[in-house]
Amino acid sequence: MRKTLIALMFAAALPTVAMAMPEGAGPMGGPMDGPRHGGQMYHHGKGGPYSQLDLSREQREQIRKIMGEQMHDRKQLVEKYLEKLSPADQKAMKDEMATKHQKAQADVRAVLKPDQQKKFDEIQKKQAERRAEWAEFKAWKAQQPQKAQ
Repeated sequence: MRKTLIALMFAAALPTVAMAMPEGAGPMGGPMDGPRHGGQMYHHGKGGPYSQLDLSREQREQIRKIMGEQMHDRKQLVEKYLEKLSPADQKAMKDEMATKHQKAQADVRAVLKPDQQKKFDEIQKKQAERRAEWAEFKAWKAQQPQKAQ
């Protein structure tokens, strides 16, 4: 139970890191001004902890890199503790997280205007396709060492 609680706390903290991403180029080099980011570093319209520092482009990129590494490290930490849970607890946690994610997506979509909803749906479809391709690649890659033997 204690391990489950720790894993849930780490998983719940991940969105906080995503909200703290600095403004400027996104992880793929593109601008972070889509519907998720609102063109600002912080979602509540007041600016974020970095918006008042008058950062140069280079500083924003360095901070973005640091925050990206932190998010990656945090994800690895969650995975490490998730592996220690029983298979039933792992499935329950993943199912609960997926349900909460779907609800959040539905809530976001409800806030959007019809033309924005259409674009949002297209983005969601593309992301689902990319996740499926990635899962297929990971399955293929996992089989490669077996074929070499």
